[in-house]
Amino acid sequence: MNKVIGLIAGEGDMPIYIARNACKRGYDVVVLALKGNAHYADYKPYCKEFKAIRLGQMGAGLDFLKENAVTKVVMAGRVQHTSIFTNLMPDKRGIAFLASLKNMQAKHILSRLIEECAKEGIQFQNSALFLEEFFPKKGVLSKRQPTEEEQKTIDYGFHIAKQMAALDIGLTCVVSQQVVIAVEGMEGTDRCIERAGELYKKSAEKDSCVAVVKVARPNQDDRYDLPVIGQTTLKHVHKARFGILAFEAEKTLVMDLEKVIEMANKLNICLVAI
Repeated sequence: MNKVIGLIAGEGDMPIYIARNACKRGYDVVVLALKGNAHYADYKPYCKEFKAIRLGQMGAGLDFLKENAVTKVVMAGRVQHTSIFTNLMPDKRGIAFLASLKNMQAKHILSRLIEECAKEGIQFQNSALFLEEFFPKKGVLSKRQPTEEEQKTIDYGFHIAKQMAALDIGLTCVVSQQVVIAVEGMEGTDRCIERAGELYKKSAEKDSCVAVVKVARPNQDDRYDLPVIGQTTLKHVHKARFGILAFEAEKTLVMDLEKVIEMANKLNICLVAI
């Protein structure tokens, strides 16, 4: 009998890559997709079963996973945090779950979701399962090395981002010359970078000493909301005319790592794992 893995899929390439790699390793992949975020066409080559539900349809989701003998599940892909205010359509089980929440922080909601699924015999796995090759170790990955002044900016950004992450506000900040330009809230990393670009129009040329820094939370629970960057992140950094993208080494998932390094070199962006 084949091994079975459940996949709760949001948007983006990350859950697709997990499904593909799980399939290659002999797993039957059962995909529970969040409607509007993940689509059957992307998973058809890799999944045995597929079902799309609206955010909050907890009973329907659990029934689907149990019907397909899923006892281990991975949750991956972006879901806009603002969806909890704009896109909820809970069923009876979902209503009871929402009523039990102490607050609407993403960390609290996901922790409680994991607890509820455990009661049904479903255990959450590392959200980057089967993607081990996309976690770079410490070092400069790009050809362009940071100057002494740029390294100070990176270090400052790391310090600020870690404090923001500890407060569960966001994982990304944009800094320059010991000044915070923007921090990530519910809008996500890409929009944070866009907003920083709008705020920081110092010149028509790219400012090499502006750093976008992304980190993991202290005591990050690897079952949900891992820090992730990719080619789209780099495109936003370039569009904002910033010169540095730094991220926490061994804890940040870099999708398509080789392509990201190639793009950083092409765009002359300093890419650093810190």
